[in-house]
Amino acid sequence: MTGDPRTARLLLVRHGEIDANIVQRWHGSTDSLLTERGHEQVRRLASYLSRAHPGAVAVYTSPLQRARQTAEPIASTLGVPLLLSRGLAEFGIGVLENELYADLAGRHGFFEQIAADMAWAPSGGESLGAVATRVVAAWREIAGTHPGAEVVVVSHGAAIAAGLAQLLDADPRRWTGYHQRNTSLTVLELEPTARVITFDRVDHLAEIARP
Repeated sequence: MTGDPRTARLLLVRHGEIDANIVQRWHGSTDSLLTERGHEQVRRLASYLSRAHPGAVAVYTSPLQRARQTAEPIASTLGVPLLLSRGLAEFGIGVLENELYADLAGRHGFFEQIAADMAWAPSGGESLGAVATRVVAAWREIAGTHPGAEVVVVSHGAAIAAGLAQLLDADPRRWTGYHQRNTSLTVLELEPTARVITFDRVDHLAEIARP
């Protein structure tokens, strides 16, 4: 690790593949399990992290099952504690959960509404602004707990994207510019100024073919 030795480096990981990712359905608060391909992605990522980041001191995870199924093998491979953080959970959209992205964009107008009003939330769900705020707060808490260390942080695509847009652009509405693939690695430093060292790295998955 280079740079300021007092600065934590967060190794942001999006969870492994779930069925909803394949068919393009929104699973925010919906609790889903990894596919077999997702488990293989996790095995390869854990092996990569053990080689490239052997000094990581902890693994934090969203409490949702797909994130925990991703985080547990990583923590076991690295031999470090596994800790839950509710702030890392995915963007829950209440009554619109499990809808196809195409329907969210079309008849529900979801993406248009969250771009027009960051405080708007579907019934039973969260607003884009609230998600970005809680994710960044979770990252800052984790970094503050482990100054100068590398920490693996397992979360979700929309949650990570909203947090990065808030940090880097001061505008969560730019979250669509931060799409990450399943089990991709993004390396983030928060201090002295937020910066991304690596974004959406997936070369550890190069040999996995879809069945």
